[in-house]
Amino acid sequence: MPGVAAGSLIAYLISIAVMAWYLFSGRARVIPKIRGLRIRWAMFIDILKVGAVSCFSPLQSVLTISIFTHMLAGFGTAVLAGYGIGARLEFMLTSVAFAVGIASVPMIGMAIGAGRVARARRIAWTAGLVSFVSVGLIGTFIAIFPDLWVDIFTSDPGVRAASREYLSTAAPLYAFIGLAMSMYFSSQGAAKVIGPVLAQSARLLFIGAGGWWLSRHDATAANFFVLAAASMVALGVFSASSVILTRWGPKGSDMMRPRPALSGVGE
Repeated sequence: MPGVAAGSLIAYLISIAVMAWYLFSGRARVIPKIRGLRIRWAMFIDILKVGAVSCFSPLQSVLTISIFTHMLAGFGTAVLAGYGIGARLEFMLTSVAFAVGIASVPMIGMAIGAGRVARARRIAWTAGLVSFVSVGLIGTFIAIFPDLWVDIFTSDPGVRAASREYLSTAAPLYAFIGLAMSMYFSSQGAAKVIGPVLAQSARLLFIGAGGWWLSRHDATAANFFVLAAASMVALGVFSASSVILTRWGPKGSDMMRPRPALSGVGE
């Protein structure tokens, strides 16, 4: 285990070093300047208005998985390991949604800054659709052919059986995780992130309350897998609903007609 931790630390240090070299080499469009650096507290506060609230979303996501893992511990190590293999795929696929979602942040931010809220929403829904479809297709493919993923990790029959059961139940619904993540990043671009964060809170409560109820009624591991899958749907629906119900920009701005582009300047 120390080797695994050291490997992760070294990988991140290399990544930071390469990124720092690229930024300070002059190849990037923005070149940081350390000399004469002065913090503008107004900007610092504006960043925290979004960033501080956004921190609760990944925190709640990890807490949800931790609570669910604790609930499955009573079914034995095979079920727990089988779920872990499926959860590893979930984390990997969120990287796909992360890439799409993070790209939408500056696009939406620029549209909001220009008063083009309708355009910002089109970007958000386009990114959401791309994340939903791409993550859903991969998840569905693995649900149909789970051994392609399970074979990477184990040959134990009990663990393999649990992994197959979890993936066949939950993997197609990873699409809603992708949708939720895209809505989360889109809301960051609009500086209206509280809705997706509360959607993550709702998933946490859903898992906690549902898991408690199942535990009181002698449910099987398969029932808990269904609970996990249902929580993904709830998260995606709540996140998308929060974007629909939250006003981006001044009252009525969501219905603004697109402004013509300035001469020589694209959208």
